[in-house]
Order: sequence, then structure tokens, then C-alpha cells
Amino acid sequence: MERQPPEGAAARFPVRRMRRLRRTATMRRLVAETTLSPDDLVAPVFVRQGIDEPVPIGSMPGHVQHTVASLVDEAKHLASLGIPALVLFGVPDTKDAEGSGAWDPDGVVQVALRELRSSLGDAMVLICDLCLDEYTDHGHCGVLRPDGTVDNDATLERYGAVATAQADAGADVVAPSGMMDGQVGAIRSALDQAGHEEVAILAYAAKYASALYGPFRDAVDVTIAAGGDRRGYQQDPRNRREALAEVALDVAEGADMVMVKPALAYLDVVADVARAVDVPVTAYHVSGEYSMVKAAAERGWIDGDAVLLEHVTAIKRAGATAVLTYGAAELARLLGG
Repeated sequence: MERQPPEGAAARFPVRRMRRLRRTATMRRLVAETTLSPDDLVAPVFVRQGIDEPVPIGSMPGHVQHTVASLVDEAKHLASLGIPALVLFGVPDTKDAEGSGAWDPDGVVQVALRELRSSLGDAMVLICDLCLDEYTDHGHCGVLRPDGTVDNDATLERYGAVATAQADAGADVVAPSGMMDGQVGAIRSALDQAGHEEVAILAYAAKYASALYGPFRDAVDVTIAAGGDRRGYQQDPRNRREALAEVALDVAEGADMVMVKPALAYLDVVADVARAVDVPVTAYHVSGEYSMVKAAAERGWIDGDAVLLEHVTAIKRAGATAVLTYGAAELARLLGG
């Protein structure tokens, strides 16, 4: 005769089984489905031309516009925490309609790259944001036609020049963020023709026209002319499926890695992309996502460290291989880096 469980045991069993695996911190570590470590983090940093000491960024607590010298010190500190990569943004002292400082061999990013490479060797992966918005006087990501719209194909020529200048200066990875059609293919062709076949491309493949970029624009001194915006070339936040089309195009053109930006507000897109491609998927925990945590923590409304850790773990759980976050150094310290 088959033995029957005690009355009520079947109903209790699933709840008790789940709680057994949560009982202690070490047990929770043992069965964790997602792990976050300093190896998963990329630290965004800013370097500004024409300053003698770092300039604090008011809307991004803990972050500054660096001098080249202070940037090198910061990079060494990040490396000591176990963070494997940084992504570099430049703030030039002059801007023009073409964004010519972006490909100037003596431009701020190229100067900083040479110093970073000389000081760090291969201790960190040096990623460079590749766009024109920090360098144009109108704040758009490309050159403009007379009617004020972005000229996609003319912009691609400039992107190729920027990629070559960054690679010449020591970049390991260039990261086109302008959302121009065909940008990855144009950059890959320019790099290969210049003998930089080993330089990788991290494509901002699914970049949304988000309201969460405000603190970043403070950090790079960007104002879009005449109250304009970038909705004509960045993705509409209401759309999910088109992100997969954008990503597929970039992978087909030669992207070595792809990015979803922002991250926390687009976890569905991160998960979709991670399922769809076989290249590393990064996600950008952007300035607004970071600064909201810092602002609430300053007011004592939340535990800032705990929320930051939870947010970035969620991004990793959604499928990101690596996370670009302004909390990289804080997280690395929390994680024991």
C-alpha cells in the first residue's frame, strides 16, 4: 500500500522548501542566480580642457570634470578597486558647428588617452565615447543641414575620423553613441583602413530619447540649440521591438558589443537583446538613474548604497554582461574590490 504524507504536508512543503534556501547569508550566496562583482562594472569619467584642478559636477554628487593629471589618478584608483574598464567623455574649451575637436589629435580626449595608456598600460580597458555632441556648438550628435536637421551620411564621415583619432591615441574600444544609421559599418571600415583592426566597437545600439540624461548634459556642458531635441534619431521610449532591429543592424555591421541606454528604465529591452544576440550586452545606468538615488539618499529617504546595489544587480539579472554606472567605485568598494 502506497504511503501517504501527513495531512496538510503537501500544502506546506513548497513554502518551507523555499525558505530553507534563504535562511543564512552564506546559503543565499550559494544559490544566488545572479552575482555582481567589480568585473562587471565600467566607470564613466570626464576630462575637461583648460582647467587646473577638478571641477565638481553639481548634479552628480561625487563626480568631477577631471584635469588630465587627476584623470590618471582616478583611473589608477578605479583599477585598484578591480574595475576593468572606464569610458571617457571629453569637454573641450571651444566648440564649432562641425565638432572638429572630436578628431583633433591634440583634442582633450586624445591627449588624455595617451596619458592613460602611458600610465596604465593594459591595466584597464580604455573605452571612448564616440560622438560629436560634446564638441558642436549646437549640441547635436552630428553635423546639420541648412534646415537644422542632422545630416546622417555627412556625420558618418566625421565619425570615421573620430574613431581613427581615438584609436591612434590608444583607445581599446570606441563607442559610437549618436544613433546614426550605418555608423558601425562606417567606423569599422575607417578603423580597418587605418590599421586598427584590433580596436573593438561598442555600439550604443538601443539608445532612447530619454528624460534621464540631464545630469550628464551638465557634466559635458551640452545644450541643444533652440530648444531642440534628439527624438529624430534616438529611439522613442514607447517602442520595444524596434530595439531588436537596431541591435541586429549594428551586429551585422561589425559591432563587437552592444548597449542598451538607459538601463534601469529599460530592463525589458535589456532582457530582449540579451536573448537575441551572441555578443556581449552592456547597459548604461545613466546619470539621472544614479542622481535620483543620490538625491533621495541625501534626504535620508533611502539607503543609497543598498538601493544602488539592488538597481545594478537588477540590470545584471536582466541579462547585461557589463554595466556602465556612475556608482562603479562605490559598488566596487561594497563588493570588496
